[in-house]
Amino acid sequence: MQLVRSVGVVALVLGLVACGKKAEQKAPPAREVEVLSLQPAEVRDTGEYLAALISRQSVSITPQVAGYVRKIHVRPGQRVAAGAPLLELDARQEAAALDSAQAQSRSAAANLELARQTRERAEALYKEGLASAQELERARSALQAAEAAAGSASATVSERRVQVQYNVLTAPFAGVVGDVLVRLGDYATTQTPATSIAQSDVLEATLAVPAERARTLRLDTPVELLDGKGEVLVRSGVYFVAPLADARTQLVDVKAVFRNTVGLRPSELLRARIVYGARRALQVPALAVVRLSGQAFVFAVQEKDGKTTVARRPVRLGPLGATHFVVEGGLEAGDRIAVSSLQTLRDGALIKPKPAAPEPSRVKAALTKDTGGSGPGPGGN
Repeated sequence: MQLVRSVGVVALVLGLVACGKKAEQKAPPAREVEVLSLQPAEVRDTGEYLAALISRQSVSITPQVAGYVRKIHVRPGQRVAAGAPLLELDARQEAAALDSAQAQSRSAAANLELARQTRERAEALYKEGLASAQELERARSALQAAEAAAGSASATVSERRVQVQYNVLTAPFAGVVGDVLVRLGDYATTQTPATSIAQSDVLEATLAVPAERARTLRLDTPVELLDGKGEVLVRSGVYFVAPLADARTQLVDVKAVFRNTVGLRPSELLRARIVYGARRALQVPALAVVRLSGQAFVFAVQEKDGKTTVARRPVRLGPLGATHFVVEGGLEAGDRIAVSSLQTLRDGALIKPKPAAPEPSRVKAALTKDTGGSGPGPGGN
């Protein structure tokens, strides 16, 4: 009986030892995790809006006289200099009228010269007593009439010359030609739009900003035009804030002038960002945030008993930027957080920390892992 008891105790001890070894074998090894140390960085208070671009100089070209289109010198989209001819109307009638006026002017000039010579002879004869005072006065009156007729003929020539110039439509300033709306042989009147000229070197962006945000705006507040990916195309500053808000929408018009160095066009609609202010704050990558029942958490890295573990820590987040959340509470400068392998981490898990990879590489790797390499996905939020 004593022998049986001894064998049972030994078997029990051996069983407990085996269970302990089995439990030790099942303990998960420390996972290598990228760790990021948080430091304050500049955070901008911004708002994005839709901006409409208009040209600072844009005009519709219409004829000043009626006539048939005889020649078109430009094509749509062509850049022209100030004074460059755009198109011509048939000016044969005006040219004939100009020729007639010039002939009348030459005739008036000849009559004027004859009147001068007649007066000079009358004055000479009057001094010698061979002409009466009445003849002298008559010669002087004829000269004055000839001078008036010559002046009138010259004015008519100038008028006809201007009328001929009206048949050539020219660019009032340097710019880009819009669509040419007439064709050769069309009859154009003073109400017919022929084309347009827009100056696109300098563009004006108009934004509609909520009234409460407009109250914080000052002249030269930074404004950025963005492309479809959110990248900044050009930067400028606010130069006009409307004194009145729209009664229906409660929006305020805000304008900024940009020097067009990126090939933008008038009438484009673009995203625009107003930078209301800047401050320094902590930020965490959006891919490092997990949510549970609506609460945001990060895995904070901590040292305990010579081991490195992670602990789930609730955080209060502010606005989301391009890739980071602003931290409003729950973390302090110098805290370290895990930024990789979040799906496999648990509260108290052992890790082997390593420096975090550069942000673009980490985001690309996380998106590829989450979506099986097929493109952007949820990112672990």
